[in-house]
Amino acid sequence: MEMHDDCSTKSVRVLCRKIMLSKEPGLQWLIGSPFFPPFTILSTFRCLHYQSDDLSSPDYDKEADDLKTSLLRGFEIIGALLIGNKCEEKIAVKAAEASHRMRKYLFGDAEDRNLIGATADLTTGSIQFFISVPGKTALLEKLEKVVYEDDPERFVWQNGCLLRCELPIKLPIFVPTTMGPAIEEIISSSVVAATTKFTDQKVVYIIGGANRASEEVSNDSHEVILRSSDLDFHADLSDFKLATNIVKEYDSNITACSYFCSHNKPFPSAAAESADAIQVTVLLNQSTSVSKAAPIAEYYPAADPARMLVIGFNLEVLCYASKNLPVASAVSKLIVPGLIDQLNTMKKMFMPTLSTKHPMLRPFHFFPPGILHPITAIYELSFGEIEMKQAEVRKSLHLRLGLPLDRPLLRVANALTFDHTKDKSTRNSSQLLKDVHNGISCSGVSGGFASLVEGSYEYYHYLQDGFDDCGWGCAYRSLQTIISWFSLQHYTSIEVPSHWEIQQALVELGDKEPSFLGSREWIGAIELSYVLDKLLGVSCKIINVRSGAELPEKCRELALHFETQGTPVMIGGGVLAYTLLGVDYNEASGDCAFLILDPHYTGADDLKKIVNGGWCSWKKAVDSKGKHFFLYDKFYNLLLPQRPNMV
Repeated sequence: MEMHDDCSTKSVRVLCRKIMLSKEPGLQWLIGSPFFPPFTILSTFRCLHYQSDDLSSPDYDKEADDLKTSLLRGFEIIGALLIGNKCEEKIAVKAAEASHRMRKYLFGDAEDRNLIGATADLTTGSIQFFISVPGKTALLEKLEKVVYEDDPERFVWQNGCLLRCELPIKLPIFVPTTMGPAIEEIISSSVVAATTKFTDQKVVYIIGGANRASEEVSNDSHEVILRSSDLDFHADLSDFKLATNIVKEYDSNITACSYFCSHNKPFPSAAAESADAIQVTVLLNQSTSVSKAAPIAEYYPAADPARMLVIGFNLEVLCYASKNLPVASAVSKLIVPGLIDQLNTMKKMFMPTLSTKHPMLRPFHFFPPGILHPITAIYELSFGEIEMKQAEVRKSLHLRLGLPLDRPLLRVANALTFDHTKDKSTRNSSQLLKDVHNGISCSGVSGGFASLVEGSYEYYHYLQDGFDDCGWGCAYRSLQTIISWFSLQHYTSIEVPSHWEIQQALVELGDKEPSFLGSREWIGAIELSYVLDKLLGVSCKIINVRSGAELPEKCRELALHFETQGTPVMIGGGVLAYTLLGVDYNEASGDCAFLILDPHYTGADDLKKIVNGGWCSWKKAVDSKGKHFFLYDKFYNLLLPQRPNMV
């Protein structure tokens, strides 16, 4: 892939699924990459900060701070889109001017280059694209041809890769005993000194293959060592004409990123998957001699009483690069600027709270659905994710990216993970069957409409994990399946609780006596609702029916639950409990069927055996032989967990 910076191609290529993120007037930044042909739009970021009521006048300082945090190096602003009530060229001029100014704030970009100025009409939904003429921001050329890419994920990841650098930094700072304005200047000076070390001649960068559990290529064992003196920190990415062939020689200046990439595994498109990234390690050699020497103590006299304050920053930078980019260029133009940006961003977040507490700042990377590339967020986790200020940070990110405001897409549990060697829990979800209802035959309801659970869950049943709960644990198993759903949808990062942990929660709530711990007592829908509220903060709706004969009357209500909430339902009646995964209902005839996941199964986790044995199957209230699945002489409680409206 070769980089371009001309307007010879009079077309715009759109990779993102949707351009307009909001149905309200406003400005959106158009995101591209120097590794793509000009005017290729990968995504759009909504502008959230304005100087006034004028939606064409962003607050560039605040926007730059946010974009430096969230936008990976290797992606850049290539234009702007103004959404309003008209599609006019003069509106597109304002968009182009805004993008030029924003690039100067982000990259100090004083060079005039072709950027996109686009305008959209809210009423008609039409969008017009223009490009600015270098040196004449008020003069635009219309782009008549718009190409929408059929397979944008392949377009992005076939020729691109990720680089990751994790670097903990501790800054010992001597500050006056009386905290005053001078502390900010002292910390700022220490941060500046730390950033200059990234280009110091003592610094060594080690580039290695991605952390993969298994890899067929033999390149994984090799590393490239780059010294700071070998890197060009002043050249621009546009100065490089990228090679078209994979470079395999061990010359640190020409070895391409492709050398370290997995050739048999595409980058995952789902945030829940573990990601591969080329690993970059930073080493600072403090020794000046290879001979043995005694430790050196340095004395710093202080004019006033002072104390030492150790400030820790856990940097973790993720960058995007063409696979053909030399790794030396990737380090000097992507990794190092990314580290500097992130350290300065953390410093800004750190300063306001310095006098009251030492914040716990940590970067996380996310790959939310609908976005073609990862984004970065820095969270302050001193009080955990549930703290209201942290929720506002996530909400702001959802608004910027056009994500729904009722899904936890940017919580820590949903972050990309890069450690493939980390030990898994004995109750790891990968060891249990998921979504066993997929592929189940039709329900037998003529003209019905099936409403099913939305998302993944795990199948919990009797005797699992070698624990004998036959005859009393069916409701516990149903609860475990329900909690697994919330875990797999990333509403929580807690592990699915054991029977003992469920009982302990009920004792702590005061619902049960201490003697309940370790017992074989049954629990029902009410107890399940208590546990879900305590462990997950999830509220539940409970439906009571006096007889199994009344359950078909609740099909319309159950169908609405699956269509709006999508969570598994627990059905408890008499001494039995089941998990309900869906209903098939014909409104005209009233005919219905229930998709039952039966926790009373005692065999091995054999999907074929479970399905063929009817342990996950459609059940009618009365089958063709006149047998009643739900007993007429028993009451039933239905527990309907509500999907949290949260970010």
